Amino acid sequence: MFNALNQWVLNTKSWWLLALSALTLELTALYFQYGMGLEPCIMCIYQRVAIIGVMFAGIIGALGNKAFIGRALAFSIWGVSAIWGLLIAIEHVEMQSNAGSLFFSCDIVPNFPQWLPLHEWIPALFEATGDCGEISWSFLGYSMPQWMIVVYSVYSAMFAVFLLSHLISLVSRNKA
Repeated sequence: MFNALNQWVLNTKSWWLLALSALTLELTALYFQYGMGLEPCIMCIYQRVAIIGVMFAGIIGALGNKAFIGRALAFSIWGVSAIWGLLIAIEHVEMQSNAGSLFFSCDIVPNFPQWLPLHEWIPALFEATGDCGEISWSFLGYSMPQWMIVVYSVYSAMFAVFLLSHLISLVSRNKA
């Protein structure tokens, strides 16, 4: 089983599929923002950055999956992006659940590194204008951050399974 999963890691198409899934989610977010008029909040912007990280991991994996360093970089970015996105989505749901509480509030300006002010460089993608506590969209009774918990959980689980299968395959290959 691990050998079959490892073949996915070594397949360029699977990495492109990861990038395409993240691109689809990003385009959906832009549709919500510009097509439906839903304003993104700080937490939405951070989740957007995490999705873009998953997309870049897929691109790096597709272009460099034949080399160990390419796979290692792709896995690192995928894991950090998926897990960080999951934590941000969970925090966002907590904010929405406790909206109006003095203990939960969100910033007005994103906290990007000084050397990478994405909200200034590309405000159409990274400027936050919404309220973190407001639930302005739901589907099947779940808010957008709740759905993002599902998305990031899937990305995180896939990351763990594929990384584990790849490591087991590497170890068994080195023993032989």
